[in-house]
Amino acid sequence: MNKLVKSLMIAAAVTLSAGTTLAAQAQDQSEAKNLDELLQLVEKNRVSSRELNAEREREFTAARADKQALLNRAEQQLEEEKARGKRLQEEFSENEVDLANKEQELENAKGTLGEMFGVVRGAATETIGRVATSIVSAQYPGREDVLESLSEAKELPTLEELEELWKALLTEMVESGKVVKFDTEVTLLDGGSETREVVRVGTFNLISGEQYLVYNDTTEQVQPLGRQPQGSATSQAEEFANTDEGYEGVFLDPSKGQILSLLTGKKTLEEHYHQGDTVGYVITAVLILGLLISVFKLVTLTTAAGKIRSQLKNADKPKDNNALGRILQVYHENKNADPENLELKLDEAILRETPRIESGINVIKILAAIAPLLGLLGTVVGMIGTFQSITLFGTGDPKIMAGDISMALVTTAMGLIAAIPLILAHSIVASRGKSIVHILDEQAAGIVASHSEKE
Repeated sequence: MNKLVKSLMIAAAVTLSAGTTLAAQAQDQSEAKNLDELLQLVEKNRVSSRELNAEREREFTAARADKQALLNRAEQQLEEEKARGKRLQEEFSENEVDLANKEQELENAKGTLGEMFGVVRGAATETIGRVATSIVSAQYPGREDVLESLSEAKELPTLEELEELWKALLTEMVESGKVVKFDTEVTLLDGGSETREVVRVGTFNLISGEQYLVYNDTTEQVQPLGRQPQGSATSQAEEFANTDEGYEGVFLDPSKGQILSLLTGKKTLEEHYHQGDTVGYVITAVLILGLLISVFKLVTLTTAAGKIRSQLKNADKPKDNNALGRILQVYHENKNADPENLELKLDEAILRETPRIESGINVIKILAAIAPLLGLLGTVVGMIGTFQSITLFGTGDPKIMAGDISMALVTTAMGLIAAIPLILAHSIVASRGKSIVHILDEQAAGIVASHSEKE
């Protein structure tokens, strides 16, 4: 490699020298006037070229010596670096052995502390799950951060970390027996938030006013239930939250919010009603129509009975605004008739009054009979829908069939619910109508008997 470099450098110098000489000779030849002068110039240029080449050779030799010195220095540095690398490799191997020995010494020195390390990590991991999901974290957020670093540690825990673990366990135990009030930010269902006074009942419930709250450990936010419990649960919660002294009852969720969260999926009475669909709406219309007719008949019959009682007090002055008055008018018009004809006239008058009294009563009875039949119709429609769902989707997902089954059961219940009050209403209205007809029959029989005595 060195010989090749040297050869290239010599060739370049010779080429440069030759080029310079030829240029000078060409210039001198252009200046020569005859052949003798030209010969002299050529000889002169040859001498100059030899001197110039000798000078260049001396310079090249000097430069070659410098390059050789640099090459020697580089080779020496290479040898030094190789020796240094070998020495570092030996030191690395020795350090590996020392490190292994030190690790073994550390394991021997730890003794039972290694078992304690495993116990601490296990306890920290278990405590994280308990603390992170506890509603106490709504009042004391960030308690699980130190425990997470402790559960993921690769070395023995420090005294400060052990104290944090002990403090977390003790705090959870102490706070589980307290009922406290504190202010915190509550995330509302519409996406907004506001600061509220919240009552924490141990590790069971969070209450604000008449609302039950839950703690979302994923987002670390306090938020109301999607649907509050029905009945006395909310009223008792409000009374409990507003109590400053004494004792007050409240519903507790021992599952720490899971049971309350399940209530959000429980359907209300209104939702159950709408599950009846078209058949349920028809049953409702039948019930409303029957009750309206019952109320109307009850009012009219009560009014008629009042007028009849008023007429009984003035039997000598019959009025045509009541059934008894019109029957008495028939009697006064046929006073001179014999008892048999008078009885027939009065029976005819009673028969004219009976349809007016009993009109609509049979409609109530018919509606009371139709309501359970409509419920049965809804049951059949719901079961048809259930079997269609089974045919299309199979029985893998019960939720697919639940809607049609709910419709079948709800319409059955609605039919019975509608029939029961309609039957009672029919019984009341029918008895009221019969009592009026009985009064008319009684008065007619009394009139005929009195007229027969007179005869």
